[in-house]
Amino acid sequence: MFGFLKKNEEAGKTASWTDRLKAGLAKTRGQLGGMFRRGRIDDELIEELESTLLMADCGVDATQWLLNELKARVRQQKLETPEQLRQALIELLTGILAPLEQPLDISTHKPFVIMIAGVNGAGKTTSIGKLAKHFQGQGKSVLLAAGDTFRAAAREQLAEWGRRNDVTVVAQESGDPAAVIFDAIAAAKARGIDVVLADTAGRLPTQLNLMEEIAKVRRVIQKAEASGPHEVILVLDANIGQNAIAQVKAFDKAAGVTGLVVTKLDGTAKGGVLAAIARQCPKPIRYIGVGEGIDDLQPFRVAEFVDALFEP
Repeated sequence: MFGFLKKNEEAGKTASWTDRLKAGLAKTRGQLGGMFRRGRIDDELIEELESTLLMADCGVDATQWLLNELKARVRQQKLETPEQLRQALIELLTGILAPLEQPLDISTHKPFVIMIAGVNGAGKTTSIGKLAKHFQGQGKSVLLAAGDTFRAAAREQLAEWGRRNDVTVVAQESGDPAAVIFDAIAAAKARGIDVVLADTAGRLPTQLNLMEEIAKVRRVIQKAEASGPHEVILVLDANIGQNAIAQVKAFDKAAGVTGLVVTKLDGTAKGGVLAAIARQCPKPIRYIGVGEGIDDLQPFRVAEFVDALFEP
């Protein structure tokens, strides 16, 4: 059932992280690269840039802000060539994304309790397995809490990640997800575990009763560990475009999102959604993912991301 995990893991090792990120953003990079080859800055170029930014999921707010700032620079700095405009766009994108580059510090508490939320299909459970491997690489011990008790496949998948990473998984066949997570935190304290990764049931932001369950899980975590949860991560599929904004706002209201994991920057993802998040609902982007391999989740680095959008 989980053979694809090993297959994709091995495939992911054939190229560097930078190459895989560039490949994931190739569509947008190609669109952006083509328009800056014309001879001069004119209205047609600005209009084409506006369309490209919107198609790249930047959203209306970020697109208009970028265009207004670019036009101002053209006037003030007397920019004349498309290459100058390209460099200005790189600087502006870097500027609005820079505040989102905030590496996650898990050294402040022990156990450091991370609550993971997201809709089904976003890559939530897979991201938990990758995060476990990432933290182990930092020399940390990890325990997984299978709090998605509504979906048997989620428990099985998490158990498989646990076996592969040699990590204990606290789970129940059925029952209250908050109770599972409570037990996991208690076990982590007893065993001196560094990090607890708590899965929660995938749900749509419109399912208010299930969103209330997320809020309940957070309250139960606080009962098990008064200072927790120390991080509430929302996993977002990069391919959902502007719907990502609605998800961030809804989950933030229910659980107090403190960081994001943006997955699936390896297919038709356009990358601009990060600019939309920066403008409309800024949250630290802790990690981004470009595939199914165990190492295909890395800390978000703005310079690396922007380079992947623009460098040939």
